[in-house]
Amino acid sequence: MKKITIFLFLFTSTLVNSQSFTIFGKIIDENKDPLVGASVFIKNANKGTSSDFDGKYQLKVSTGTHEVEVRFIGYKSISKTVTITNQNVIVNFDLQPEENVLDEVLVSAVRVKANSPVTHSNLSKKEIAKRNLGQDIPILLNYLPSVVTSSDAGAGVGYTYINVRGSNAERVNVTINGIPYNDAESQGTFWVNLGDFASSTQSLQLQRGVGTSTNGTAAFGASLNILTDVISEKSFAEISNSFGSYNTKKHTVKFSTGKINKHVEIAGRLSKIYSDGYIDRAFTDLKSYFLQASYVDDNTLIKAITFGGKEKTYQAWAGIDATQLAADRRQNPYTYENEIDDYQQDHYQLHWNEKITENWSTNIGLNYTKGQGYFEQYKADKDPADYANLVVATNNGKTDVIVRRWLDNKFYVANFNATYKEEEVEIISGFSYSNYSNKHFGEVIWAKEFAPTANIRDHYYDSYSTKNDFSIFSKATFKVGDKMSFYTDLQYRNVAFKTKGLTSDRNPIAVDENFSFFNPKFGATYQLNDNQHLYFSFAVANKEPNRNDFENGITTPENLNDYELGWRLKNESVTLNTNVYYMLYKNQLVLTGAIDGVGAPVRATSGKSYRLGLEIDATIKISNQFRIRPNIAFSNNKNTNFVSSIHGNLEDLGNTDISFSPSVVAGNALVFSPLENLQFSFLSKYVGKQYMSNLNSKVSSNDVLESYFTSDVNFTYVLKPKSIFSEVVFSGLINNIFNKEYVDRGYYYTYDDTWSTPNQTTTLDGAGYYPQATRNFLVGVTLKF
Repeated sequence: MKKITIFLFLFTSTLVNSQSFTIFGKIIDENKDPLVGASVFIKNANKGTSSDFDGKYQLKVSTGTHEVEVRFIGYKSISKTVTITNQNVIVNFDLQPEENVLDEVLVSAVRVKANSPVTHSNLSKKEIAKRNLGQDIPILLNYLPSVVTSSDAGAGVGYTYINVRGSNAERVNVTINGIPYNDAESQGTFWVNLGDFASSTQSLQLQRGVGTSTNGTAAFGASLNILTDVISEKSFAEISNSFGSYNTKKHTVKFSTGKINKHVEIAGRLSKIYSDGYIDRAFTDLKSYFLQASYVDDNTLIKAITFGGKEKTYQAWAGIDATQLAADRRQNPYTYENEIDDYQQDHYQLHWNEKITENWSTNIGLNYTKGQGYFEQYKADKDPADYANLVVATNNGKTDVIVRRWLDNKFYVANFNATYKEEEVEIISGFSYSNYSNKHFGEVIWAKEFAPTANIRDHYYDSYSTKNDFSIFSKATFKVGDKMSFYTDLQYRNVAFKTKGLTSDRNPIAVDENFSFFNPKFGATYQLNDNQHLYFSFAVANKEPNRNDFENGITTPENLNDYELGWRLKNESVTLNTNVYYMLYKNQLVLTGAIDGVGAPVRATSGKSYRLGLEIDATIKISNQFRIRPNIAFSNNKNTNFVSSIHGNLEDLGNTDISFSPSVVAGNALVFSPLENLQFSFLSKYVGKQYMSNLNSKVSSNDVLESYFTSDVNFTYVLKPKSIFSEVVFSGLINNIFNKEYVDRGYYYTYDDTWSTPNQTTTLDGAGYYPQATRNFLVGVTLKF
């Protein structure tokens, strides 16, 4: 009997010890708000999860003593010891902010939170660093939903471009620490002026659609807001070097003093990037810097930041035609040895964040940007009248010249916002004012023969432009009960744009326009349960024409009504985001397919048009070592009753596809981490067929870009030596591993010819292509002290 009793005792003990119990609870911040997506894990057990939309989590564990740790960006990590005997245990966590959480205030007015009714994606510094080997920020965003990227030189360095939901960069609002970065006049973004800026980026958020009210030009396809490096608690130094195909090299030095006397930090970066480019002679030479001085205490953050860069690139903006593409896809039609773009841009920002009470905080942001530079071109057989008769004809009334076309601009910005926050309500209100001025002028620096009264570098055209942009907004999020929250966002924006003088074609340009826009936005989020919620939003955006549009006679602003309906799911194994959008445009400025003399896209008003789409992206945890991160976007992008001139006659083409708007864009990442410090990623991208015009091949089939599918391989390995270095990080990237020959961007144009068929106008067409690199690689090593 005694033996039986001992056996039963041992059996019961074993059974109890083998049982699985649950540690569960809620993670909140100092304001009792739930923290969504906080990392929760058992130390030394390779087991973890993340908090759901209500800040709740749960972990299955065996009996015994466990160390539970919680981490969340911007907050101090916290751990608790939990003993499990024979029941589930509730363990709540109240996280306190790190001092650098004040840095997040720099972008709080233009960013949204995880459960906001705005469609968005976030990218952290850690995720950016894995592929940051010299390519520009648009290329690093290539695998986000609905994103298509490209580069002139073909290898992702130099002039790079981003397209979101079929909208090009002129329609994607970009802010850096809440300061507008889009060029006020062209509305484009020129990442070539900010070489290696990814190395100074703490995080970024891409909002698709209209998004929340932002500063600067309106978002008509997406908005991208960037937060630069936050204050480092400890001193450090880093040296990063990478090398790769096409003589690509990146050298970066970073440092931080850490907090001096617990309040002051000085940090900086110097970078140099060089690449010969995939396209012949399309070299890129970038030098850039980033420097910040910060003061912080419990309630105050003051940051003085300066950053900028000097770029020199050989031109590849003309692309190549179909015959050249077939003969040698790497050729460059430019032959003049100094056909270069040479430009410098410097930014100076001052930010002051103040936490006044537990409920009130304020932020002031000031900015000054100075840009100056030129591009140089050789032009053969030109009419002297095109250059103000500064030169003399030498051959049948024509001559050859070398010109430089200059820009000299200044940009001032002042932002202010105040935030009121309590448990059920958050209200952010503020304003933004900017002043932009630019001088355009052209010089003739060489000619076969100058006019007797002319001097070298005399201007053959001059024009001046100014733009004032003022906006005021108020946005609020408030909870109604436990499951419902509402979002409102009201913005008024006034834009005044003036120009005078001559364009580079010596045509008069005189613009004096004033636009006033009211942009309301509304949304709601409904919590279905702890793991999922629904959201709906409606947003209005209005946008003024850019300088090129005015040159082409367009003065009518655009209007967009954006409807978004989404469902989000988050549990221990799956994070899933799905949304349907309907973007209804009036007077949308669509790309005609043609480009101007400097490679900028030409636009035309399409009347009524729409974009209807479905986007799905997910992170699926297969095991602790393996994850899948797929995304796919289906869309229908149409001009309604589109009218165009064909064979000299206006024709109603009915509903046609909007140019450069693929109906399918998909991406996927297979992430394998066999060891804690080793990770491999297999990245794939599919982009469907695109039309390069709005004619649906009514003239010819030359306006079609075929679909393409590419794959990359990325790896990172972190070594932690016992001395000298705190970390040594090895990373590598094989782009286009299957050696696909593809073209991701191009241009298309038509012209009327009356010479080949007398008394009859014939519409002819042409196309250009930007071939992208075949298989190529980048490898790098970062030494951290």
